[in-house]
Amino acid sequence: MELNVRLFALYRERAGRSSIPVAVPDGATVADLTAEVRRQLPNLAPPEVKIVVAVNADYADSDIVLQPGDDVCLIPPVSGG
Repeated sequence: MELNVRLFALYRERAGRSSIPVAVPDGATVADLTAEVRRQLPNLAPPEVKIVVAVNADYADSDIVLQPGDDVCLIPPVSGG
């Protein structure tokens, strides 16, 4: 299946676009998706940084199985003080 993955803030800047198409097999998990995103965009985030994913407006654990048509967003770490 192909999902349109929206990118926010720093990820959008690094990718140079606000969304990317990502193809993953049926039954793929959030972890599978982030691995494919890292393969496509190796400079998006260092390996030690966990990419936060929201699926259908809820934060998603890495074992969540994705469905066709899911609204997937990648959210970079936020620092503040």
